[in-house]
Amino acid sequence: MVVVMDIGAGEAQIEAVIATLNDHGFDVHRSSGSQRTVLGAVGVKRDFDKRHIELLDGVYTVHRVSEPYKFAARSWKEEPTRAVVKDVIIGGEEVIVMAGPCSVESEEQIHASARAVAAAGARILRGGAFKPRSSPYSFQGLGEEGLVMMREAADTHGLAVVTELMDPAHADLMARHTDMVQIGARNMQNFPLLRVAGQLGLPVLLKRGMSASIEEWLMSAEYILAENNPNVVLCERGIRTFETMTRNTLDLSAVPVVKARSHLPVIVDPSHGIGIRNKVLPMARAGVAAGADGLMIEVHPDPDVALSDGPQSLHFPQFDELMRQVRLIAEAIGRSVA
Repeated sequence: MVVVMDIGAGEAQIEAVIATLNDHGFDVHRSSGSQRTVLGAVGVKRDFDKRHIELLDGVYTVHRVSEPYKFAARSWKEEPTRAVVKDVIIGGEEVIVMAGPCSVESEEQIHASARAVAAAGARILRGGAFKPRSSPYSFQGLGEEGLVMMREAADTHGLAVVTELMDPAHADLMARHTDMVQIGARNMQNFPLLRVAGQLGLPVLLKRGMSASIEEWLMSAEYILAENNPNVVLCERGIRTFETMTRNTLDLSAVPVVKARSHLPVIVDPSHGIGIRNKVLPMARAGVAAGADGLMIEVHPDPDVALSDGPQSLHFPQFDELMRQVRLIAEAIGRSVA
């Protein structure tokens, strides 16, 4: 249930409404917009009469939220969320590009990648220190050593860092070395991990599961938001369909659909979405045209020898060209790219 207060409602009136909701067994989350305060009341109270709240001083309107996700819904927060990652804002006028290798392989590799993507205009360095791989025999990442390398490379070249959190035991490491944690597609419904990510206090990038519906994706975001962490960014990275000519099917229709239903920013990962190096650029263009707030692109100094996802990783000149073209698309729809 959402309670919208009158413009200019006083603090005493707001606290009285919160107290009444608590008395009826609701947990209350508060959101203050530019003019009104909005209270989100969470609890299963099927027979609750909302007139108990509507008659209180300072209340403008009360309505039930039909969606199973409450804090991710537009009815909870009409203004688009702007997630803050270090000094980067995702969800504003600028389309933010996150780029880097699939996994951190060496100090030389991650520094070369950071230097190249920063020079081209990327704002956030992506890379995996702990890698979820389908085969137990594949490269699993360098762990803490990789995190330290990535942090140093990002700091050297003026970038923020995003990397995947796979295990609650790694939470303290992430807090020390990264600016944003990623929840990968395989862990989108790992609910204990979502709660830990929300409690870290860092921005969270939530990738859509390979077979997840949009509602399931938003419900997973709800776990993070319910931990009082408003800095959640959704990432469309392709879903599994019957098609076999691409790695996944990049569902660009999800971008406008989610934006209509949720206030959360949405970015697109065409590298995983298509899985074919020479198809990444056109899908990146399409993602920006669809209204994505950012892109996540895999870039490697020498993709042919990459230890993971080489076939979908761009060479540095290809990334430069991608940035040039997505700038043109962004400008055409009234946005910008660094």
